[in-house]
Amino acid sequence: MTVEDEPFLRTDRLELRRFTVWDEPLVVGLDADPEVMRYLTGGRPTPPEEVRERVLPRLMRPYACLGGLPGFWAAREGGVFLGWFELRPVREDSADTLELGYRLRRAAWGAGYATEGARALVERAFTVLGAERVTAETMAVNTGSRRVMEKSGLGYVRTYFGEWPERIEGSEHGEVAYALTRAEWERRRGGAG
Repeated sequence: MTVEDEPFLRTDRLELRRFTVWDEPLVVGLDADPEVMRYLTGGRPTPPEEVRERVLPRLMRPYACLGGLPGFWAAREGGVFLGWFELRPVREDSADTLELGYRLRRAAWGAGYATEGARALVERAFTVLGAERVTAETMAVNTGSRRVMEKSGLGYVRTYFGEWPERIEGSEHGEVAYALTRAEWERRRGGAG
């Protein structure tokens, strides 16, 4: 088993592992689904050459502040690719604040995978990676993603309006930011035990 195959994290159903160059077709397929890309590009697929030249290198990039770990993880169940999860430093040189994200194949929606993976990564952020805060953002109209953030323990922080190169349906309602601090997480854990 190579380091790329070794799981970073296992949950009851999921295994999160590093991305490799061999994952290109999986990422191309994920980003080709208009519903998966709806709140990101308005449903336009990511061209395969962009996946190869920009997206996959970003998914594989290691961060020194994470001890050389990447910020993105391929998710699979029983060897089947489901999508990816993100736990990436907001600032290049610090693991104090980590951004949580996820992108799953439509076939994996509604089965609790996003919440299961996100909760496990939030715990990993605070117990292993030394984070002080976990954040996440999405379009205000993306209710599914907002529910995952809430179920993962993150709370609503603010709505904001950014300038985007192209308008996406729903963007007139803005973006939302969610967050969870280490102190909040520890307080909740203490109350649960």
